[in-house]
Amino acid sequence: MSSVVLREVPVDSPVHRLWAGTKMIGAFAVSVLLMFVPSWPLIAIAVAFLVLVWVLAKLPLGTLPRFPWWFWAGIALGALINAPVGMTAVLSYTKVVIFGFILLGASFLIAWTTPMGEVAPALAKLAAPLRRVGWTRHGVRHRIPVDEWAVVIALTLRGLPLLLEEMRILRAARRLRPRDSVMKMAEQNPLVDILTAAMAVSSRRAGELGEAITTRGGTGELTARPGAPGRADVVAFAIIAAVYVLGFGIDLLI
Repeated sequence: MSSVVLREVPVDSPVHRLWAGTKMIGAFAVSVLLMFVPSWPLIAIAVAFLVLVWVLAKLPLGTLPRFPWWFWAGIALGALINAPVGMTAVLSYTKVVIFGFILLGASFLIAWTTPMGEVAPALAKLAAPLRRVGWTRHGVRHRIPVDEWAVVIALTLRGLPLLLEEMRILRAARRLRPRDSVMKMAEQNPLVDILTAAMAVSSRRAGELGEAITTRGGTGELTARPGAPGRADVVAFAIIAAVYVLGFGIDLLI
């Protein structure tokens, strides 16, 4: 897939200026709505909602992912497998595929319009009520590690683009190596070669990232500035609520 993955597209737009937690709540709300009421009208409304967000975000068309041919071939093969069962099975399979694309699109929109540094503080603020949940074991009071979970998720999101970029570099470097007899033997299983190099690069990157975090004050700094929703976020919440009401209203009428 050729695309900007989990990286902010530097464009000035109303969506970019929203609080990161607002976007996460919107994506979660759309996914929950379709999970419990996966009807065609609601799917159409969800798609229209994502298109509206895309337009407001002023993202260039080059940001859209370009999947390889075998990806579309796999989707077509799944439809062919369901075809002998009947048209109902094909329509249900189509709903599942579209639902997956909606979730993927919502996730990409959050990544393209949100700096990765705002993800951990927003997650920590959204999950703040869970800090009150705890249990006692062997006389010691334990609580849910909300901040630690937020840090892990944020570091994963930050590290994935780096890992993908390193994989591209390793693949290109492997193609440029001379093709002697040893290389011909290695070409019989190129996955092992790439995975070994990727593990080595990941270990080095992890060490560098750990040293950088320690130098800047530890993982607590990643959740130190949680931010808060503003007036624009109130408008965004109102639009999300309107989508919910419209979706349920159309579904009940039909």
